Amino acid sequence: MLKGIVKDFKDFAFKGNLVDMAVGIIIGGAFGTVVKSLVDDIFMPVIGYLTGGVDFSEKVLVLGTLPEGSTAKAAAEAGEVVLLTYGNFLTSFVSFLILAFVLFLVIQKFMAALKKSDAPAAKAGPSEEILLLSEIRDLLKSKNP
Repeated sequence: MLKGIVKDFKDFAFKGNLVDMAVGIIIGGAFGTVVKSLVDDIFMPVIGYLTGGVDFSEKVLVLGTLPEGSTAKAAAEAGEVVLLTYGNFLTSFVSFLILAFVLFLVIQKFMAALKKSDAPAAKAGPSEEILLLSEIRDLLKSKNP
């Protein structure tokens, strides 16, 4: 009985699809980390520069006496309740858009490569030898009616 359970578990755990999925999840996590770094370390500083040095991750709307657009740190120091941390949302949204675009490009190229490799080979015409033999046959037929 125990051998049967172990065998069933072994068959389940080491099926190709399950292992492939696990590898895909691990690579996807690493890819997400790379894209997050791309957004945080490359794109967001450029966007901050273009917007006059604004750090979106610190943008909040607060309840109380602090003016709109105060930072989360200033609101916390003043003891205010933070209503919306919209800066974090904007940063996450930009990160999502970049990740979705990169995945779109990767998948589009991958699918194009698959379609190209899966496409049936174009039916090859007759070989040169067959064409030459056909010409000779046709010439012989025309000379000997």
